[in-house]
Amino acid sequence: MARARREVDARAAVIAASRAYFDARRAKVDGFVDRWFSVRGSLRLHRHALGWDIARAPANLGLGVVHAGTRLGAGAARLLGARGAADWLGTRQVLLETDVMREVERLVTTELLELPDPHAPKRDALAAAILADPEVRRLLAEAPGDGIGDSLAEYVGSRAAVGEITTTLATLGTGAAVLNKLTPGALALGPALAASMAQSAAIAAFPFGATAGSLWYGMFPASASGALVASTTAGLMLSASVLAAFAGVIADPVQRGLGLHRRRLLRLIDALDRQFVDGAGGGFAAREHYVARLLDLMDAGVTAARAIRS
Repeated sequence: MARARREVDARAAVIAASRAYFDARRAKVDGFVDRWFSVRGSLRLHRHALGWDIARAPANLGLGVVHAGTRLGAGAARLLGARGAADWLGTRQVLLETDVMREVERLVTTELLELPDPHAPKRDALAAAILADPEVRRLLAEAPGDGIGDSLAEYVGSRAAVGEITTTLATLGTGAAVLNKLTPGALALGPALAASMAQSAAIAAFPFGATAGSLWYGMFPASASGALVASTTAGLMLSASVLAAFAGVIADPVQRGLGLHRRRLLRLIDALDRQFVDGAGGGFAAREHYVARLLDLMDAGVTAARAIRS
């Protein structure tokens, strides 16, 4: 009886210490966001993008579709009661880890969560909060703590989706400013830009001068060759992929100002809290991947509509 009572008390101590730990993490979020997602902080982060991240970013643009598919599949499997399949799909990490993502994960782990970095062990605030009591130490192995790594991977993976969203907004702005058209992606902007280039070239080469050429091609617009459309679209996609590697320099301060970084980190901590203390919850789920996929669908829809009209 006394042993059972000690175990109940020890479990209560685990829960109390854990809740205190996660409350302390929440209190550190604002300072962490100000330090690393301001303009200066983001520039320091993106020094790590110089190198192989420029090559990984284009791959992640394509893998983002697969990543979103695994998360949708996990949700469908969970609704059907296939818990094993849902857990397996929900923890697949198909995105290539970039150096920036790795650095963000390290900073969240060591500075915000104050957990040890596997590559450079340091103070472990969670262990310090929980292991003060011998009974707590004995029961810690039984406490639910799985999924922290998966939640962190999902959190840092959201940066790839934000990079896609930022590049899409950049193409939208370019299309609106230069062409006065809706161009939510390279598939829509490429043909429109190629047509504008073909029109300008035709007007400049008109035998009776540019003024007459403007009148003529205003009534009978020049068409871009397939090769020009393909090369322009490919060039835009390549430029967009390079921009995606450094998109956080723009996106981080904007998200900081809108409170998005703060809310995302608080959702991450809440998910870790539920997993560790209650052993419940599906972990952290990034929503940005779905926004990026909706923008892809918009890009494809605009392109298809223009192809039908032409």
